[in-house]
Amino acid sequence: MKGKRYFNTSGPNIPKEHYTLDRLDLVAKGKDLVYKSRYFTIWAPRQTGKSTYFRFLAIELEKEDYKVAHINFENFKAARELELFNSLKMDFLNFWQREIFSKTFVELFDEIRAIQDQKYVFICDEIEGLNPDLFNQFLHTIRNLYHSRNSHCLKSVILVGVSNIAGIIQDNASPFNIADELDVPYFTNEETKELLEQHEAETGQIFDKKVKVKISEITANQPGLVNGFARRLVETNPNKERIDYEDYLKVEDWYLTEAIDKNIANILKVASKHRKFVESILFSEKTISFKIDRPAIKDLHVNGLIKKGKNADVEFWVPLYRKRLYDAFYPYTNGEGVRIAKNMLSEAYLTDTGKINFDKLMDSYKSHIQLRGFRPYRQKDKKGRFKSIPEAAMIYSFETFISIFLQEIEGRSYREAYVSLGNTDLIINVKGHEYLIESKKYYSPSNFKKGKVQLSYYCKRSGITEGIYLVFVDNMVSLEFVKESLETIDGIEIKTYLIRYDEEKEFGILP
Repeated sequence: MKGKRYFNTSGPNIPKEHYTLDRLDLVAKGKDLVYKSRYFTIWAPRQTGKSTYFRFLAIELEKEDYKVAHINFENFKAARELELFNSLKMDFLNFWQREIFSKTFVELFDEIRAIQDQKYVFICDEIEGLNPDLFNQFLHTIRNLYHSRNSHCLKSVILVGVSNIAGIIQDNASPFNIADELDVPYFTNEETKELLEQHEAETGQIFDKKVKVKISEITANQPGLVNGFARRLVETNPNKERIDYEDYLKVEDWYLTEAIDKNIANILKVASKHRKFVESILFSEKTISFKIDRPAIKDLHVNGLIKKGKNADVEFWVPLYRKRLYDAFYPYTNGEGVRIAKNMLSEAYLTDTGKINFDKLMDSYKSHIQLRGFRPYRQKDKKGRFKSIPEAAMIYSFETFISIFLQEIEGRSYREAYVSLGNTDLIINVKGHEYLIESKKYYSPSNFKKGKVQLSYYCKRSGITEGIYLVFVDNMVSLEFVKESLETIDGIEIKTYLIRYDEEKEFGILP
């Protein structure tokens, strides 16, 4: 079922070789800015398709007699002015078919102003890679050329990077003020579907409808990851006429447990620098206002981990990264799983019909917590400070317990691709029965009630009829606010279990 083209996972797309979206509406926006002789910026995390986009833009502009120089500045971090211009000279000759003799920014300004019979565009990719000592001189030159752009050849300059360039160059102290910023967004659901359908049309191999939906969900339609998931599915199922949900789950598991990916490795490295901040988004329901000037928010946003949500709060961007973080932060528990396994009578927690008896299972977990507590799940750094927040220890303790149960009973678990704040939704499958478990710390009566409704919604979305609501509650909280119960909410059976604990004993200062 091999086609001539394939899903590209590195570098810009070549339409003759790779399945490619033309993104004509986005190209039209860029063309319109160039027509208006605007100098503008674009920034986006890696693997968003920026390079592919600008190559398309360049091709379209060249059809209308523009000459476009697309130059990558990634390797100019230590370059001196003369070295920079020696390199630019070759690039300008290649793209503009014109020899530039300048050896300084001052000379470049004069030389560009003297050329009036051409329409040049200068795309500066990876602009952060330019030597910081040269950056201001560069911006001064571009600013001066911008103000006289109607009388010379340089009609548009486009600065491209992975950090928020607009924030850098629009600073009050900056010599360059650009009003326009072009957004290159991730794919839409429809665009991801269109890309997958190109493979279907060319090979006859079909992606199941649910697979297409799951790829969109797990990747948040990030172009690099969409192509990565699709390519892996195709390469591991070369002779299948239809790629189904089971095939998808195997690829997701590979991404979560085996894949060595440069971008994922970078995400984990950056997240580790801001571990408590990231865990507060993973495990708590505390809202955090999205403010780009906060170092942690800027760092995580630039690298594609978090974004500004609908309510102007921080939320996760790509569910795959969120899932990898669960495993990356999972604590070394000194054999805690072995201790649990010794007392895990898994068959005793099943009914005659093969369903889970959650009352008995949760009683066993409560006994385990009374005996062991959460301390084994709290890691400390070299200075003796806790590296994780209390909520993380709670969730990880339960997930260790449930994983041993599933291992003994030959069940399995997986996470849905939800990105809602503080949700730790886990789907478990035992003997053909599926359950959705949501575990969280208690914060307030309103949050407690809201969580049940939210769980009901997620169950319906996943096609599951039973939801387990596991809530960790400090002993100081009055039982009149929280109760264990069995309820039917919007047609979904929701069973609530409370795990009581002593805040001071578990999370107070160690002696």
